Amino acid sequence: MKQIAIITLTLLISMNSTGQDKAVATFGGGCFWCTEAFFTALEGVEKVVSGYSGGKAPNPTYKEVCTGLTGHAEVVQITYNPNQIGFEDLLEVFFATHNPTTLNRQGADVGTQYRSVVFYHTQEQKQITELVIKELEKEKIFNDPIVTEVSPFDQFYEAEDYHQDYFANNPRQPYCNVVINPKMEKFKKLFKEKLKK
Repeated sequence: MKQIAIITLTLLISMNSTGQDKAVATFGGGCFWCTEAFFTALEGVEKVVSGYSGGKAPNPTYKEVCTGLTGHAEVVQITYNPNQIGFEDLLEVFFATHNPTTLNRQGADVGTQYRSVVFYHTQEQKQITELVIKELEKEKIFNDPIVTEVSPFDQFYEAEDYHQDYFANNPRQPYCNVVINPKMEKFKKLFKEKLKK
């Protein structure tokens, strides 16, 4: 992925300087098993929780979300230290580790629950996300237009226990072996400077 222009990065960093040591980001990029594994590995990320957001149904179950009728997306909620990793860094990983140009689809996973989405917690997050998308489109990083939804955060419902730390707890499970492992290898090479030591 090409680097975003220096002037844009400077603007992003100044917008993201909160002076706080904790912030929250909520992203949906397809199956949360993959997404959780990527963000958990980053320096400055303190906690990643898989769950559901963006729909109307209260306290949904995984089975209900899988029907596509709840309006919820599979998401990860990331607690991070902005003094160690910026929101723009999280967005860089987000856009590099899923396909933001396929509407309601990631690979073989199809449905609104797999949509590409950023649920912003602050106006700064919204502005940074819109700016990054604009830069990615301008630099033609992807062959097709970005369809990532940018919506205000409302409610997060934690997924069932067996979904948490799924990749770490099930490394030999077929899905992890075939789908997540190859992605993780690429991710580690691409973001080696940002990984936990």
